[in-house]
Amino acid sequence: MNTANEQKDRARLERIAYRAMIEHGLVPDFSKEVLAELETAGKPSTLPDVPGLVDLRTVLWCSLDNDASRDLDQLTAAEMMENGNVKLLIAIADVDAVVKKGSAIDLHAQQNTTSVYTAAVVFSMLPEKLSTDITSLNFGYDRLAVVVEIEIADDGSIVDSSFCRAIVRNKARLSYSSVAAWLNNMASIPMEIKLVEGMEESLRLQDVTAEKMRRLRHMHGALVLETIDAKPIFSGDTLVDIIPDPRNRANGIVEDFMIAANSVTARYLASMDYVSVRRVVSTPKRWDRIVSIVAGHGTTLPSQPDSVALEKFLVSSQKADPLRFPDVSLSIIKLLGSGDYVVQIPGSTVEGHFGLAVKHYTHSTAPNRRYPDLITQRIVKAAISGRPSPYSVEELTALAQRCNFAENAANKVERQMVKSAAAILLEKRIEEQFDAIVTGAAGKGTWVRITNPPLEGRLNSGFKGLDVGDTLRVQLTSTNVERGFIDFKRVD
Repeated sequence: MNTANEQKDRARLERIAYRAMIEHGLVPDFSKEVLAELETAGKPSTLPDVPGLVDLRTVLWCSLDNDASRDLDQLTAAEMMENGNVKLLIAIADVDAVVKKGSAIDLHAQQNTTSVYTAAVVFSMLPEKLSTDITSLNFGYDRLAVVVEIEIADDGSIVDSSFCRAIVRNKARLSYSSVAAWLNNMASIPMEIKLVEGMEESLRLQDVTAEKMRRLRHMHGALVLETIDAKPIFSGDTLVDIIPDPRNRANGIVEDFMIAANSVTARYLASMDYVSVRRVVSTPKRWDRIVSIVAGHGTTLPSQPDSVALEKFLVSSQKADPLRFPDVSLSIIKLLGSGDYVVQIPGSTVEGHFGLAVKHYTHSTAPNRRYPDLITQRIVKAAISGRPSPYSVEELTALAQRCNFAENAANKVERQMVKSAAAILLEKRIEEQFDAIVTGAAGKGTWVRITNPPLEGRLNSGFKGLDVGDTLRVQLTSTNVERGFIDFKRVD
């Protein structure tokens, strides 16, 4: 623990985070131009004069997000249809109604292209006056939204979909943790649900529908992958712990619905002959290593990439050893590689998303937090109204490249800051030993992950012959809070 003369952990980490943003080519602060423009940014009128705007405020909308989240991008609702199918409704905050293309705020968002989340400070893509208020789908307020309506059959398949601009009102602001505990019969119904007539039935229908959609996706080869994020815990300004932050049942509802929304959005824009930005995860280049890892668990995969076969192994692995399954998942995720944003011209062929087993995929559901989603929203709004796209192919190509760069940079900042936080806690644990799994093995170094606390570090000795997925025993040799370095050596 820091002495009174030492810098407080939160302030120390905040200073390191600002430096990391700059070093990775991102912008930590909003410019004078952005702040000046923000002064004139007001709430869009309750019922603006927009042709075709639909009033959907009576729908039982709810938001599901983290306990501390203030930038609410989506609302969801579900209703039974007369034919026995489910009408799934997803409202996405109409950020474009306030953040105009080419404005100072928009140009700043183009620089970072994403919100960056660190233990001590959040670098929001948009000023908080917008992302947590004016363009956030906050409880009890009328907000403009782009609404995706999806008809889901009993087997979880998508029957039909449509898009409209609408005005919506959040009826219940819910957290993943409380809803998951309730759905798992570990807690009573959240008061926010209980107070709204019909909301319990809607949430249970959403839960059942998401499960059906998930089951069908996995049958088609979407991968069951479970990772555990690291969550720093502060007491005041002092860092006291880093704990696992696993996914839960309520996370799954939102994830399944957003996957569906992103898929139908990509198909919609293609069907309307609009150039768009797709999210692509290519067929893994290191399939041979995935085959080797799976063989070590007693299962043989085909020699060529096969997501259905890999998914069957993952399901069986999760059932056989749920405690170690996150380690298996992490190995596979590292070998699958990261996603990319690419421009899709109607009629051209673009790779799909290997991990989700879908051919058509974009990012569209988080325009307060991700710039590609704001780009997509502008194109969708143009398609709804029959207007030309606001972007040329050349613009989209340049923006996709910037989004790829900035996303990679943001990930590096977030990883570094988790390590800097962990280094504070580990400063007094030098020479302690841990179980670890190899998460990266290349010319630039070998990386391992320990589970308590959940973090990655570099293996500085004993790495010869190791590859992603191998397990070993390591000893902590040094830490560097300022640079986020955590170093281990192999223990024989």
